[in-house]
Amino acid sequence: MGESAILVELPDAPAALALYRRLRTAQLPSVVDVVPAERTVLVVARPGSRAAAERWLLQAAAPDAPDTIPAAVTTTSGSAPVILPVRYNGPDLAEVADLLSLTPEEVVAAHTGELWTASFIGFAPGFAYLRAADGRLDVPRRSSPRAAVPPGSVALAAGYCGIYPRESPGGWHLIGTTDAVLWDAERADPALLAPGTEVGFRRAD
Repeated sequence: MGESAILVELPDAPAALALYRRLRTAQLPSVVDVVPAERTVLVVARPGSRAAAERWLLQAAAPDAPDTIPAAVTTTSGSAPVILPVRYNGPDLAEVADLLSLTPEEVVAAHTGELWTASFIGFAPGFAYLRAADGRLDVPRRSSPRAAVPPGSVALAAGYCGIYPRESPGGWHLIGTTDAVLWDAERADPALLAPGTEVGFRRAD
């Protein structure tokens, strides 16, 4: 990413999201981008501003202890959750229930009963990796990926929930569908779900 970029490695996704939120709150004119991933946060500064970005990064990460980065801070985004209606008609809903020793209705209840948080964006534009606090719906990826997953598919895998913004290959378990538009290049903010966004699901009427 160039000589003015800094990649911070963290122990897990909650720690990466926590640091990202602090950095987004603190801001620095010489920093042009802050990008979270599952266990890293990339800070991109303007050319010649790396030293200032490093000082800012350490101060924002741990104001009272510059050589440490806290494992977690508050998970409240400060804005109302995005509520997405879902038709729980996915072809893998029964399989997910079997994997978790639940009924399909119990899977739906668990999915709608949690507030999920977008940890980071990856895989495709607008594809947010959503995590829930309790991890009840943690299932492995499918043993055989699909060549084409329809847009709007709501899926579970590897501790995350995701929604496919467009048709693409995919190896996650499909539990439902939504009509929400996850990515629209014509919007001021093309991605419906940005890192830190809290998301709730409800059964569609």
